[in-house]
Order: sequence, then C-alpha cells, then structure tokens
Amino acid sequence: MDNRRSIARTRIRHNAEIVVDRRTPEKVQCTLQDLTNTGACITLASTYRVPDTFELTFDRGRSRRSCWVKWRTHDRLGISFAKPVEESETAGE
Repeated sequence: MDNRRSIARTRIRHNAEIVVDRRTPEKVQCTLQDLTNTGACITLASTYRVPDTFELTFDRGRSRRSCWVKWRTHDRLGISFAKPVEESETAGE
C-alpha cells in the first residue's frame, strides 16, 4: 500500500467510543489503531451504521473530538479531526 501521508502516524491500540448523536446515549465501541494530531484509523465490528460525521472519545467521555470519515472499509475508518475552535473565535458568543 502506498503511504501518501505527510505526517507519520503513531501506532496505538486503545479502546475508544464513537458518539453517534449527542442527544442520545448511543455509542459504538471501537479501537484506535493509529493517531496523529489531525486524524486516526479506527477499527470496529462494522462501519455500516456509522455516519460520515461523529464525535470520538478515548478517555471515557471526558473529552470529545469532532471527526469526519475520509475512507471506510467494512471494519475500519480513516478519520480526520475537526480543527479546535480558537478561544478568540468563541469570545464573542
């Protein structure tokens, strides 16, 4: 497989959860396979019901990262993390 990533990923095996909808407690268990500050690869039983955008938590819900799917197979997702909102952007709210 041709590796076209500009940033090397750190291999990691860590349990995580996909938060499908913030309004409901529905979560999908997954495993974080590798990670950078811009994205990750995760594995799970099936990607069939996982939407193209979701939140990911790998610290038991203490924090969440907004994500979108870049690619998928039947049991893997390549995801990108949304950029964090800068404090200066939220100061006017």
